[in-house]
Amino acid sequence: MRKSAEAFACIAGVRLAEGMRGFLVSPEVSREWLAELETAQTADPWTFGFAVVHVQDQVAIGMGGYKGAPGPDGVVEIAYGIVPAHEGKGYATELAQALVSYAFDTDGVTMVRAHTLPEPNASTRVLEKCGFTQIGEVVDPEDGPVWRWELAKSQAGSIGIAP
Repeated sequence: MRKSAEAFACIAGVRLAEGMRGFLVSPEVSREWLAELETAQTADPWTFGFAVVHVQDQVAIGMGGYKGAPGPDGVVEIAYGIVPAHEGKGYATELAQALVSYAFDTDGVTMVRAHTLPEPNASTRVLEKCGFTQIGEVVDPEDGPVWRWELAKSQAGSIGIAP
């Protein structure tokens, strides 16, 4: 990414936490997505997602979003990450809940999906706290074997997420 952390802070009004730059320049981030981000004229949460800002410190500590707009089947997939210095403080759970709420506030979205590594880890605990059900193992074309998690809109209200 050609933009520096200082340029980001100037544009966004918040600093980047240590490790945030890696979310945008890792090999897992497509060059096409970065090019689209650099030339975007409007915010598109389905494409670019959201930054997680620690309000007290005015620093971006993570990112969350969607792997595209909802499909014709009403399904949308979430993805999220918090920098290591802020992990274990509930921010990922809060972020996942916010992504679910945003998705279910959109007409036509009936299911939110997520994928994790196929082993118990921090992300599986976040999804369990958010009421997701582990569906089973699938093979993702980009990530290989993963566990699939789903939360139906009809279930969201019973776990405290506004459907």
